[in-house]
Amino acid sequence: MKELIIHDNEAGQRLDKLLRKYLSEAPGSFIYKMLRKKNIVLNGKKATGNEHLKKGDSVKLFLADDTIAKFQVSKPEHVQQLKGTVKPDIIYEDHNVLFINKPSGMLSQKAKESDISVVENVTAYLLNSGQLTSEDLRTFRPSICNRLDRNTSGLIVAGKSLAGLQQMGELFKERTLKKYYLCIVKGRIQKPAHIRGYLYKDEKTNTVHLSSRQLKDSLPIETEYMPIAWNAEMTLLKVHLITGRTHQIRAHLASTGHPLLGDYKYGNRNWNDRYKKDWKIEDQVLHAYQLSLPAMEQELENLSGKTFYAKVPNLFWNLIKETAWEHGTQEALEVLH
Repeated sequence: MKELIIHDNEAGQRLDKLLRKYLSEAPGSFIYKMLRKKNIVLNGKKATGNEHLKKGDSVKLFLADDTIAKFQVSKPEHVQQLKGTVKPDIIYEDHNVLFINKPSGMLSQKAKESDISVVENVTAYLLNSGQLTSEDLRTFRPSICNRLDRNTSGLIVAGKSLAGLQQMGELFKERTLKKYYLCIVKGRIQKPAHIRGYLYKDEKTNTVHLSSRQLKDSLPIETEYMPIAWNAEMTLLKVHLITGRTHQIRAHLASTGHPLLGDYKYGNRNWNDRYKKDWKIEDQVLHAYQLSLPAMEQELENLSGKTFYAKVPNLFWNLIKETAWEHGTQEALEVLH
């Protein structure tokens, strides 16, 4: 017999969902059969599986140890993939969340089984620091609440608890927080602007296209930007990402004639090649720099109204410092430090 006591990270979900995580290799028919036969009970009583669990509930599995082992992977998936992970660059941490500065080149979530992404790095950190056990991962897995492109650096929020995942995920979904990016674009921009359009994605090429009017399967987008420093060649922009679509900043700014430096998918190849040769810039110079949170309650009340910043990568910082800006040199330095 195995007893599971429900804690914060398991509370709120349906019983059958918890059992599908714990007995991850078992078919659903087996789980429901065990519930009907009272081989799995909730608080000592017969259950159907659609009950929502509360903290302190008891789930007992009257199953042989070898039966339970048969329907579990030998180790939770994340534990098997943690070799080679690195400690995240942590900006802020509490009981519920981690704010991380993701480096360019790292996936937010793995695309294939062998990938090591931000999620695996967070999991390894929590295991190594004793905040999670491998057994905990059978019923709860930490994850991220927002994603960045592989070659975009900056702020990612990870949930360490169910409350952190749910509440922060809701803020990103409802866009009640404010996300700001820093980038360098081609051309001189001297005035702030608020631009709108419609974006549709080409799945075959993994590119997006912009239109001034709504087309079939297109989605509305809004981007606001504020120039910080500029010269005749380029501008350092602070971008407020109002909607959050795939490649939105890159494609939207390129459509206005101001593509991002280093962006070979939507940008200017000759300009990019010059900076690749002189500065070793190979990817878009785009950094998720600032996250401003609204008023918050309950478990995340301590984050209410706070703003977090992610330090820009060294290459980006050196480019800003060594560029001869016509206007905004001091503003450029101050916005980053």
